[in-house]
Amino acid sequence: MHSLIRPNAWVGLKLPSGSTKVIQLVPDTTISLGKYGAFPANLVLGRPYHLTFEVLDKTPDESFSRLRVVPPSELHAEAIAEEDEAEGNAASATNGANQAVVTATEGEEFSLVDEKGNVVARSGREVIDDSAIQTLTQDEIEELKKEGNNAGKDVIAKLMLSHTALDQKTTFSLAKYKLLKTKKYIRRFQVVPIDVASFAQWQLEEKDASKIMDLRAEMFGLVGCWGNVHFGGEDSMMDDPHSRTDQGEETCVPVQPDELKGRWLVVDDTCGMLVAAMAERMGVLYPKEDDDEEPMVPEAKEEVKTAKPTQNSVAHENADVEMSDAVPETTVPERPKTTATNKKQKVRPKGSDFVVPLSQTNTLTVIHSTSQPNLSLLNYWNFDITAPNHPPHPLLNHLLNLTWLQLLKPELDTSYSTPPPTASAEELASWKPSRRGNFHRKRRRFARTRYIVDSTRAGNFSGLVSASSMDPISILKHTLPLLSGGAPVAIYSPSIEPLAALADCFSVPRRTAWTSGNVPETAGKSLEELERWEGNEQFPLNPTLLQGVSIQTSRARRWQVLPMRTHPLMTERGGADGYVFTAWRAKPAEGRVEARGKFKKIQPSSSRKAVRTEEDSTPAETPAATEEDDSATAAKRKRADTLPSLDTEGSSAPENVEAGDVASPTKKRKVDGEVEV
Repeated sequence: MHSLIRPNAWVGLKLPSGSTKVIQLVPDTTISLGKYGAFPANLVLGRPYHLTFEVLDKTPDESFSRLRVVPPSELHAEAIAEEDEAEGNAASATNGANQAVVTATEGEEFSLVDEKGNVVARSGREVIDDSAIQTLTQDEIEELKKEGNNAGKDVIAKLMLSHTALDQKTTFSLAKYKLLKTKKYIRRFQVVPIDVASFAQWQLEEKDASKIMDLRAEMFGLVGCWGNVHFGGEDSMMDDPHSRTDQGEETCVPVQPDELKGRWLVVDDTCGMLVAAMAERMGVLYPKEDDDEEPMVPEAKEEVKTAKPTQNSVAHENADVEMSDAVPETTVPERPKTTATNKKQKVRPKGSDFVVPLSQTNTLTVIHSTSQPNLSLLNYWNFDITAPNHPPHPLLNHLLNLTWLQLLKPELDTSYSTPPPTASAEELASWKPSRRGNFHRKRRRFARTRYIVDSTRAGNFSGLVSASSMDPISILKHTLPLLSGGAPVAIYSPSIEPLAALADCFSVPRRTAWTSGNVPETAGKSLEELERWEGNEQFPLNPTLLQGVSIQTSRARRWQVLPMRTHPLMTERGGADGYVFTAWRAKPAEGRVEARGKFKKIQPSSSRKAVRTEEDSTPAETPAATEEDDSATAAKRKRADTLPSLDTEGSSAPENVEAGDVASPTKKRKVDGEVEV
């Protein structure tokens, strides 16, 4: 992700009202923020992200508003003032000459101060009606807004000063009152980059949540984690076959299965949000900054030449500005010009028609059911899959797509089965340029389609991630054989019922019935045939192909934390919680599985019964006989322990045998020349 704001980049503008406005910063245009004003887009190009800007008032000799960078000391003035007053530092109550700060501490009264630091109002303990004691009328407020003095801060100050009963408000009520007026009248915004988490939040709260299947930011992280999505290694490109125009498909480079590493299968019905989340984790979503390019930060100039903006654009020639934290200069920033260094790009030699400019590692293979996959949301990261001549982007070499027809029956797809056109060099030279262009385009499309289909059917994928409205059982029926051993599977669904039916296909009773041979349709089939088994009504899938099946969910809720008012936010959006099915691909062993290892032999049941019979037959009324038997038994044990113990073959037992151990019934012990069993 870039650290500076680039031209034509999509950014998010956080407004004081709490909403986010997602726009594209096109150079030489005017950005409108509604009631907060408008400003030229060139004023923020080349600036760092996460800065807070303030829309200033128009000067008499200019027809556009300038921007001012708000320093952190001014943004957090109230928090700093509260800490200083708590420590007794009343002199640090204000940190700006143009802002009145309302401060309060626990157990003390609120105080409203003016620009000179004089206290004009104090808080009380009564909650009062704002509309009954506000002396400013709505017409006067609108007149103040039209005057537009000091970016709306004067309107807030006059509203506070005209409040006749401000000193009767409680601490919480006064802070809430000032916060509401600030959100309504202050003209500020913050520029933030568009990443997956912020864009998903914006899509859920302010756009259509069903477009991304109610996927939240924490759910994207959960799916990516259980899918083990990560950087798959450096790019490994295929060699150029150097084919001539009179040669056909026989010159295509065959797929090398050993080179296919770090690849993930994706089934995406979220308009590209799932692909964007996975590409972000793999490091192929954001274009890399060119080291040859100079920083796009405008330099300050002494001479200023400005022109009046048109209705949809603002013209700036030979003008620039240095946006300081204090009073802005009377200059306008100029859009960064493209220098000779920026124009230089690495020009790669053009290969033959059958060269495939796709990486064999660190790729995402999207399976879709239409002629083109619906990945429209990737446009917010400057990637358009439908563009024929796309500018350089990491997803161009790492995003592959094919249809279900090409995966299951490629011979029925015309773009795969139709052989490429051929023509001699002399015949090709006699054609018109448009016909030659179509000739080369068809050959390149054939080579690309043939490589994507063959490499996908070759399998060896590192994982499967899905967020689709299709039946997950039908998805796994055709994608499980393509996964390598130990590959994770993560499937998202807004409801739990489809995932519960899928988890039941891999339950312990089904797996036991499968391994015990209760499925006559599987008799005599090899392991490869069982992996691609079509299934029946009782066994839709091979239950031995997945291990560690589980279903889980996660949702982060925001809470309001206040004394005696701690509870979840009541305005939080509802919607589906969402569930994730997780498992790991298993490679079944050939033949029966037997347990092997060291184990201890159990005493035979007949010996245990004999010991129990002797104990039961001993009379309890003859304690003397019992004592004699105990002494005789102890003497025998002591005498036997003094001799080396022998195993069944007569060899000496290990030396670490503890004294007093009784030999097992299967071993022999030599006592006085006799062998006792």
